[in-house]
Amino acid sequence: MKTQRNQRRIVAAAVCAALTLGLAGGAYAQQAGQATGGTTTDSSSAGNANGGGMPQIQHRGDVSFVSGGVGLDESTALRQAESQWPLSMRFTGPGSDFLADVHVRIVDAHDGDVLTATSRGPYMLVKLRPGRYTVHAQYQDHDQTKSVTVPAKGTAKAAFYWNTQ
Repeated sequence: MKTQRNQRRIVAAAVCAALTLGLAGGAYAQQAGQATGGTTTDSSSAGNANGGGMPQIQHRGDVSFVSGGVGLDESTALRQAESQWPLSMRFTGPGSDFLADVHVRIVDAHDGDVLTATSRGPYMLVKLRPGRYTVHAQYQDHDQTKSVTVPAKGTAKAAFYWNTQ
């Protein structure tokens, strides 16, 4: 009996010591400046150079865009940044559910491709020159097309809704 109690105490002490060392090691790694949760070169929001929950800005030619908004930090950051981007888009489904993996193709007034990308979440912000554009958005096998005019000053918005039930 006494031997079993001693063994249990030894095991409990060993577990406590291991947990303490693990927590201390994690705290040391954070203080030492090591990245936790991504790098500045990935295209997710964790560890990016934008900060404040903003997803990584992407570039296709001379067009910049950012997409995401799955988590609260990201969606808040994207909504707050809308006023600095000429075009903002939102993708929702039944019950205002947010959608991701929406394939977006933007063409200019001369039917020239400006951007082809896949949205990583319900929000996509795009830096475009002022002008008239057509946005083709595809979610699963359902396509939608909207015309947008990006003003010289201000912003344009386009909301896409799919009833996919």
